[in-house]
Amino acid sequence: MSDLTHVELLWLKKRIENYIRFGAVASNRTIDRTRRVVSFLPGSIFAFVRWTANDFGTVASRIDILRAVAPGKRCSTVAYVRPGADILLTALGWANVEKVLQIIDGIEAIGIDPIDASPDYWRHAHGRFAARETPRRYTRQRHDAWLLRRRIDP
Repeated sequence: MSDLTHVELLWLKKRIENYIRFGAVASNRTIDRTRRVVSFLPGSIFAFVRWTANDFGTVASRIDILRAVAPGKRCSTVAYVRPGADILLTALGWANVEKVLQIIDGIEAIGIDPIDASPDYWRHAHGRFAARETPRRYTRQRHDAWLLRRRIDP
């Protein structure tokens, strides 16, 4: 059994697009022209975007911010993710996916890699989206507090 969390990425022109928005990929294996599998170490945080369309336009859009889990640890099942992952945030529908992508862009704009952002922030954003509220911005001060807390309680 592998320690890694594997994510199958699929791309069919104008039909299906699964991709990683951010994350530290531990390995990358190409299956064929349209499919590949990327893998993440336990504890790695990554964003997995899925988009599907038909002849009439977009059918489904979704983004998940996930944390890879160690073997034997509890996890949630997520399509295309084996064995599963800890779900920090889920957004459905293009309007919500776009808001999450804007949050990710905002985190990058202040010079922080989203993989280093606090998992609690992603849960906060998920809760705010579920309540149809706007999440608080992720700031440098919030990030510094996260780094201090992580040093005290690894």
